[in-house]
Amino acid sequence: MFLGEFEHTIDDKGRVSVPARFREDLQEGLVLTRGFDHCLQVFPRPTWQSLAQRISSLSLGNEEARNLRRLLFSGAAEVEVDRQGRILIPQNLREYATLSEQVVIAGLDTYFEIWARDRWQQVLERLDSSGSSIATQLAELGI
Repeated sequence: MFLGEFEHTIDDKGRVSVPARFREDLQEGLVLTRGFDHCLQVFPRPTWQSLAQRISSLSLGNEEARNLRRLLFSGAAEVEVDRQGRILIPQNLREYATLSEQVVIAGLDTYFEIWARDRWQQVLERLDSSGSSIATQLAELGI
């Protein structure tokens, strides 16, 4: 389970440390891909395989399904955690998420996201200003 928010630095080779508490769940490897809102999504390999099967079962005749496949699969990279607990973020994905030196790693239960720190702050501000709306949506879902 991936929980919490962590600030880290990307080194000049594009490597970032994975929070120590996340590493145990990444023993089988991980998949890094473009996320929504210009962040990166990081999935343990088994979680990725399950998600990939569900997405691949969607109809190719559906334009939104094709776009989802393009977003997630074309930019995906299988990566390993090195001995120092770091992962290498490919250049194309660093550019997509506009990652520079400071990043935020946000745990989201079954996966985590990597954000440019300034973008993450913008997301938090939007969430803070829409708390009432979120609460209403949760109530409609019975949560």
